Amino acid sequence: MAKPRPKTKIENVVASVILNQRLDLDEIAATMPNVEFDPEQFPGLVYRLKKPKTATLIFNSGKMVCTGAKSEKEAKRAVHKIVKNIREAGIEISGRPIIVVQNIVASASLGAELNLELAAMKLENTLYEPEQFPGLIYRMRDPKVVILLFGSGKLVITGAKFEPQIPEAALKVMGRLLELGVIRIPEGEDWSGDDFADEEE
Repeated sequence: MAKPRPKTKIENVVASVILNQRLDLDEIAATMPNVEFDPEQFPGLVYRLKKPKTATLIFNSGKMVCTGAKSEKEAKRAVHKIVKNIREAGIEISGRPIIVVQNIVASASLGAELNLELAAMKLENTLYEPEQFPGLIYRMRDPKVVILLFGSGKLVITGAKFEPQIPEAALKVMGRLLELGVIRIPEGEDWSGDDFADEEE
């Protein structure tokens, strides 16, 4: 059988938002449900949505940070919903929110175990200190992401700004690991199939 393609799943999208106006957080806290605001503990207000399931930090500067979305589209939907809810509560928001994805975190599986000691020796731009952390940290140049590699063949990809970078990074790292001979291919399986794109030096 040909080698499997890595399976990827987006776990969290973090987006920053600029409203270009100041907000009265006390007023928002007094009029909106599902918000937490304790200025003595933390200067931002936390606005939780059930659909899409997200938590958004809102600051009086008009800046917001939305976390918990499972896609870029979901993050944007959450922000627009919050802005709409605040407007409907009678609080004026004049402009359109400027939304920028800052970080996409995804999990992935290569379908086979890895020899991390060997990977740490052969793979460039890595950090591996098993006494401190069980995974190997690999900084990929293109796409510019950080990948945590675990012996089980599970990965965590972080630092992506666009969704297509996730499968691209998983495919590239799998190709590189196969090339270096650090993937323990399951017995009886033949992974010599179409070649994956190699990491550009």
